[in-house]
Amino acid sequence: MVSRMTHTLPVAFLLILTVLSLSPSPLDAAPGGKTEILPVQKAAPAAVAIEAAGSEVELRRQMRTKNGVTELHTGRVPFSQAPTGSFGFIAPQFLGMALVTQSPDLALERALPAANAYEIHKLTDGSGLLVGFMGKDLVPQVTPSERPKNIRITLYSNPSDKAPLIVAVPLIKLMVDRMPVRLDPKRPDSPVMLDMDLQSTANRKSPVGQ
Repeated sequence: MVSRMTHTLPVAFLLILTVLSLSPSPLDAAPGGKTEILPVQKAAPAAVAIEAAGSEVELRRQMRTKNGVTELHTGRVPFSQAPTGSFGFIAPQFLGMALVTQSPDLALERALPAANAYEIHKLTDGSGLLVGFMGKDLVPQVTPSERPKNIRITLYSNPSDKAPLIVAVPLIKLMVDRMPVRLDPKRPDSPVMLDMDLQSTANRKSPVGQ
């Protein structure tokens, strides 16, 4: 009898461990069986670049496809309430104010509020990317997922000979200390440029929309 019990105890113990490992943790499971990831646990997305020539319309289409986002269904919505996998636009002055003040949210528009508006992508994990254009020399410094130091970048609202490539940089890694500047001060719809620091880690005080 003792021999038989000695043989069955390790088997029972292994069975219990197997069941426990397959059972969802109550801390990770959300109602309905969907697993939620808290914002503090999310890894900041890597910057995305498309190193190809093309019209602005075509480059934006390619970036949206690459990031897996589609047009917003409502006219205006805060980034935090926008559905994941969607994109919207924000006027340069409102983007500048939100980033300079480290506002916890952004107001997105379905339609372009201005010709020089910036585009925002909300990825399927809820993180945000700011879309713009930059020069070819900066792209190799921006796209690595891990960088040893912060870099200063200039992101333009529209393409030009100086900034022909479309890129998308993670909002959570941006530190901005100045407002966007119009390239032609006399034209309200002139393309704008925004100088900012792209951090090596996600250390904004108030991550946008999270």
